[in-house]
Amino acid sequence: MIPRLLGGKIKDLAKGFPVITVTGPRQSGKTTLVRSLFPKFAYLNLENIDDRIAAEEDPRRFLRLHSKSGVIIDEAQKVPSLFSYLQGIVDESGLMGKYILTGSQNFLLLESITQSLAGRVAVCHLHPFSQGEIMEVDLLSGDPDKALFYGGYPVLFDRNVDPKDYFPSYIQTYIERDVRSIKNIGDLSVFQRFIKLCAGRVGQLLNFSSLSNDLGVTHKTIQSWISILEASFVVFLLRPHFKNFGKRLVKQSKLYFYDTGLLCSLLNIQSPEQLANHYLRGNVFESYVISEYLKLKHHRGMQPDAFFWRNNTGHEIDLLLEKGQNLTAVEIKPAETVNPQMFKGLSFFSKLNSGSTTPCYLVYGGDQIQDRKDGQVIGWRQINTLLCGQKSIFTVKP
Repeated sequence: MIPRLLGGKIKDLAKGFPVITVTGPRQSGKTTLVRSLFPKFAYLNLENIDDRIAAEEDPRRFLRLHSKSGVIIDEAQKVPSLFSYLQGIVDESGLMGKYILTGSQNFLLLESITQSLAGRVAVCHLHPFSQGEIMEVDLLSGDPDKALFYGGYPVLFDRNVDPKDYFPSYIQTYIERDVRSIKNIGDLSVFQRFIKLCAGRVGQLLNFSSLSNDLGVTHKTIQSWISILEASFVVFLLRPHFKNFGKRLVKQSKLYFYDTGLLCSLLNIQSPEQLANHYLRGNVFESYVISEYLKLKHHRGMQPDAFFWRNNTGHEIDLLLEKGQNLTAVEIKPAETVNPQMFKGLSFFSKLNSGSTTPCYLVYGGDQIQDRKDGQVIGWRQINTLLCGQKSIFTVKP
């Protein structure tokens, strides 16, 4: 098993919370991770009809059977009534970390948690493998296009499945199973077109009206569908940074995908070679770098403070990392050769923000680390160094 950074955080949280919830997209490795962390716990999957009937018919007994020994309940959102009973049981027992809940439908699972288990549950998000996790076991390709084409879903590394075979069926399963359970969508073919249109807009400002016109659905429907993709860990929105530098700023969010392998499939990219010549390669590369930051923060149990910045004259910073009052500016370029034009946005932003120190970085498609006048250059395989300040992401092995 490839070790997961989130594992250490889950073990720590289990000492102080009676219930631990692990959410994330389907097949991101949630069940594998929690079963490896708690090997003596009973395991129940509520997609199994027998387990689900037992939970529905006598939820109190279902939960009490494992109140001391510990239990992992997979796809817990399938029986929402469990959460109300679970509240009383954990309050009565006072034991920590005996209930581990997992689910791929983040929206439904968190809705049940907030209603019944507020203050009693720690919520963790597990994404597909991050770059650092893949590098830890020497499985990261030296070719950036291949790394982007594969993405990070565990099955591609565990069973050597071809992305061309894996992602189309994954997308179909997601649409048929998860989307319909979250929201009643009448015409799934329109929703599938919607996902592909989102892929074609990766790295761009999100324009609800444009999507609405292209699909012939309402503006409100587009907003609802974007929320579904966010809740299912398919896409994320990068918000603009609003610190006033005396300029008019863009106020729309930008659209990105958590996994570039899934993104490439939606764009009908069939090979790393095709990606290398694709007109959206730069946007895919940008999505990869930014999603790595979000994965790292979530896998450490932290909320990412990530933004982009753009003014009305077109000056832009791809990624702004905010820590208190301090900002770190990151420009992202897919080219393998560094040239002075790449620093144009960083230089402009530094002058606007001259009253404080703003570390500037350029992440590019090459392998070198360089110090330049306008910022430090980081190769795409070294972005883990930029994001967490160390060679290995595993400060403590799970």
